[in-house]
Amino acid sequence: MKALSSNEQIGQNSLIKNHHQPATINDVASLAGVSIATVSRVINGTTPVSEVTSTKVRNAISTLNYYPRSAARVLATQKTNTIGLVLPEISGFYFSPLLRGIEEGIRGNDYDLLVHSAVFRQESGGLLPIKLGEHNTDGLLIFAASFNAQEISRLYNLGFPMVLLHQTPPNDFEIPCVTIENKAGALKLVNHLIDCHGSQNIGFLSGPPEHEDSYWREMGYRESLASHGLPVNPDLIAFGGFNAENARYSVEQWLKSGLKLDAIFAGDDDAATGAITAIRQAGKRVPEDIAVVGFDDIYISQYFSPPLTTIRAPIEQAGYTAAQQLIRHIHQEPVDPLVLLPTTLIIRQSCGCNGSRY
Repeated sequence: MKALSSNEQIGQNSLIKNHHQPATINDVASLAGVSIATVSRVINGTTPVSEVTSTKVRNAISTLNYYPRSAARVLATQKTNTIGLVLPEISGFYFSPLLRGIEEGIRGNDYDLLVHSAVFRQESGGLLPIKLGEHNTDGLLIFAASFNAQEISRLYNLGFPMVLLHQTPPNDFEIPCVTIENKAGALKLVNHLIDCHGSQNIGFLSGPPEHEDSYWREMGYRESLASHGLPVNPDLIAFGGFNAENARYSVEQWLKSGLKLDAIFAGDDDAATGAITAIRQAGKRVPEDIAVVGFDDIYISQYFSPPLTTIRAPIEQAGYTAAQQLIRHIHQEPVDPLVLLPTTLIIRQSCGCNGSRY
């Protein structure tokens, strides 16, 4: 690799250290030692670029914290009339009511909704620029595990409007947050298993570790056991990942090990489907041999066989409230630092009860 001359090194250091305004594509090209057209090709992926050149450009983008501006109108007005929603993925039955709530929340406010999932994509040359942010939206709704703390901090320091869904702000930042009573809901659910069905050996399938929902649901599970004088058995806590396949595998391992199970709190309704599948494949019955309960009350939970006892989370209401909070934030109106929405115990048959009770 060719060493930089002293003048080149001074120029590069000056570009990095004295660059107080947002970086431009010219700055990236200068730092990488390539043309503006080459930087554009790397960012947009329109034409193949050599790996060496691509790496130089990506390193310059990362060093300068460069984010491309999408339109001259945005540069002139600093307003896009667009709200961004950032999700780690769009799958399952959970996100449909969330999107309905958000769309209802922005209706009549002259905003478009721009949705993006899998924001951070790791490439061989480093982290690609994110797709949503201050360059193409007026504010962001950020779902749990979508942005890392570094990116949230960057946007916060820019004064960019954000509302977090199901996660608390990093670094004690004053960012509005909308979430649900995860701990209280889990406590009600496990209390029901113990008080009404005499369950003592209750398995818990945790969600992804980066999700605060999973943490608080586990805290509710643990608190219920403690309040009934039941020990927490580490062998009865396994990974479900809010995912049917992960849950199925974990329950299979429990059953193969001969672990005694009266009931399973599956963490969420998707994981409950995997738990029920594993129990049946092992030749056991739900709820006669092992009860199964979930969390969220997604639409199909009432059609499970047997219908699923679960916690109804106000998913659509959370989306609506978050959208309303963000619009107020964008307009510099007062917002609530934390909105904690209540949950409801929905009793069906998978726990051992005979019918539906709300």
